[in-house]
Amino acid sequence: MTEFLATSPPPILAVIDGQPMTTFPDDLFIPPDALKVLLDSFTGPLDLLCYLIRRQNIDIMNIPIALITRQYMDYIQLMEENRFELAAEYLVMAAMLAEIKSRLLLPPTVSEEGEEEDPRLSLVRKLEAYEQMKIAAKYLDELPRCERDLFRIKLTLVLIKLETVHPEVQLHCLSQKMSALLMQQRHVEPHQIKQDSLSVRDRMTFILDQLQGKKQILFHQLWTKEEGRLGLVVTFLAVLELTRQSLLNLTQPTVRSPIYLMVNDDA
Repeated sequence: MTEFLATSPPPILAVIDGQPMTTFPDDLFIPPDALKVLLDSFTGPLDLLCYLIRRQNIDIMNIPIALITRQYMDYIQLMEENRFELAAEYLVMAAMLAEIKSRLLLPPTVSEEGEEEDPRLSLVRKLEAYEQMKIAAKYLDELPRCERDLFRIKLTLVLIKLETVHPEVQLHCLSQKMSALLMQQRHVEPHQIKQDSLSVRDRMTFILDQLQGKKQILFHQLWTKEEGRLGLVVTFLAVLELTRQSLLNLTQPTVRSPIYLMVNDDA
């Protein structure tokens, strides 16, 4: 039994004159000038130094200047060999590293405070300040930015003039409506509010007048049936007010028996 193995076609490396090529010709010649080396892009010499320090987990307060200088110069040489345009600041940093390296080889200098000066301190301060600015720049870059994360929307407002349309009213319709309102008004009886003639203050004076020259008086003798419920309420309130002012005394011999009013002689 014969087995057939499925094989995938070879990848196409290039297309020349419309013909795909899967292998390079043996006589293929590539000029050296056509080759380019892609390197990590750095924003400046301090960025390159930070990269070299982070890659080797070096303590920034104890930088091995000789090692960092050698790696820095190797990178610059690589950039020159591949015809990258070197900024002047890269060369200034190279000179600074060479100066620090040479100062470390000399006997240490003593400051006015009596402490030995480390020539690496100025470089450390620059690296720390650069790291802080880099972190702040990253934070600012993550904030929403107009035309990148946010986009403006422009709308053209069209002003629409609204015209008030008044309904057409016929004269005879208005006359009929007016007549209907007048007829309706005839069936409405006006409600007049009459002021009550009874007042608590007047009833208090009346009670005291009734007790003049009398020892006592019955409560139900202080109002008439014609006064109705309003007379009873006004009289009751007047008695309570006189009792509160200690002008009257109330007595009731038994439950449900008549209530007697007497003048308070101690008032």
